[in-house]
Amino acid sequence: MSHAHHTHEPDHRTHEPHHHTSPDLSALQAEVLDLDAEVLASHIASLTDWLPLTAAPRHIVDLGSGTGAGTFALLDRFPEAHVTAVDTSAPHLQRLREKACAAGLEGRVRTVQADLDAATWPELGTPDLVWASASMHHMADPDQALRHVRELLSPTGLFALLELSGFPRFLPAGEEAALEERAHTASDRFHAEHVPHRGAEWGPKLTAAGFTIAGERTLDVRIEDPGNPAIARYALAGLTRLRTTVAEGLPPEDLKALDALIAPEILIPRRDLTVRTTRQIWAARP
Repeated sequence: MSHAHHTHEPDHRTHEPHHHTSPDLSALQAEVLDLDAEVLASHIASLTDWLPLTAAPRHIVDLGSGTGAGTFALLDRFPEAHVTAVDTSAPHLQRLREKACAAGLEGRVRTVQADLDAATWPELGTPDLVWASASMHHMADPDQALRHVRELLSPTGLFALLELSGFPRFLPAGEEAALEERAHTASDRFHAEHVPHRGAEWGPKLTAAGFTIAGERTLDVRIEDPGNPAIARYALAGLTRLRTTVAEGLPPEDLKALDALIAPEILIPRRDLTVRTTRQIWAARP
């Protein structure tokens, strides 16, 4: 959470083509991650509850923390724990620290800016739990990163790896959903080039890195809540970011239709949007 991740299809590194309005992608990304945390809070909580831990963790590392969706869910779930949040993005970590201060949690959070593709990682202690939500697929060499995680963990620790099966869908069935699918198909082509490990088989990768899989779960997320204005904001941020990715890959009439849909004054008042996605989690022991 993580993603997280984020997230959603959180992307910390890809330079996406800008379109005519050139939104600030880092700020847009942070907003997607924040809304992801807000809208999917109960789902993240159910995953932290499910973790097959032998004891409550005291030290947790959140790898690819983004703006802190996982960090805050874990602080909430494990009131005795401290979390070290690691991310490549200084603005995301700054936002995470501001949120921690606002919640009176700054004493329980440490942030570390680091490139997790580096051959050596910064000193992160010996955590009882490592959480990586929608971040492992961004690694240039995920197998190397998994070996790092295994070396990092306490011998009795647990690694929780969460991944999304792609970014959530929002639009209702019919022409709009069909347009959304075409946009995602174009986006998948873009990501296949830039984020090749998205959708990797993580079970075999974990085993190959020396982990023992302690549990695996797939969560089908479907949120229909016409009274929740965060869903429309989440759809706006997500579809706006999708638009930046597919600027080169969609026919002009589809781009025009998408632009009409994602005009804030049109999308924000809508109450017929849903959040539909699938999340997978693997719990593994070193």
